[in-house]
Amino acid sequence: MEHPYVPRDLQLPGYVPVSLSQSTILTVYGLSSLLVVSLVWFLSGRSRNISKLDRLLMCWWAFTGLTHLILEGYFAFSPEFYKDKTGFYLAEVWKEYSKGDSRYAGRDSAIVAVEGMTSVLEGPPCLLAVYAIAKGKGYSYILQFAISLGQLYGTFVYFITAYLEGDNFSASPFYYYAYYVLANSFWLLIPSLIAIRCWKKISSAVQSQSQKKNKIR
Repeated sequence: MEHPYVPRDLQLPGYVPVSLSQSTILTVYGLSSLLVVSLVWFLSGRSRNISKLDRLLMCWWAFTGLTHLILEGYFAFSPEFYKDKTGFYLAEVWKEYSKGDSRYAGRDSAIVAVEGMTSVLEGPPCLLAVYAIAKGKGYSYILQFAISLGQLYGTFVYFITAYLEGDNFSASPFYYYAYYVLANSFWLLIPSLIAIRCWKKISSAVQSQSQKKNKIR
């Protein structure tokens, strides 16, 4: 079966076309994400000690953590997802997304490495960040800062490797900008904002502690 990906000579023996429509795939993903965000927002609202900004951050960490664990985890450990004949949703997601970046269907080594490490090393800490914010743990800002740096590193590697390899992996301009550019831009913008905020919080705490020590002396 001929695949829809670029380059056209990409070898995908046993390829099975996407069985779910694009609208179905995006709707399921959107509704699932909305459910997670709504649940976290509702539960976090039961505590008066959590600010609205922190509640939003909890929603983000829950969403991105589950994305890393479930979506990216499935990709990293399912090398033949493009052969799936059952219509399994996660396989369908990656068949569809590969129209924006065929390196996924082609199992590019850099992509597999980045996604695998992201799933294993960033997924669980994201969920830990939800707990840390909810309980006001002292390590909350350091944890969020570290995860954000990891996300930024992975996203930059993702874009830079594509550029170095010719940046010609999308089936059309629509898939290029909708899947490759727009969908990934959130993991540049949001982690950047969180990292800046955490840096300021950590710096302020260190400076305050230093001033207290100086007064004691």
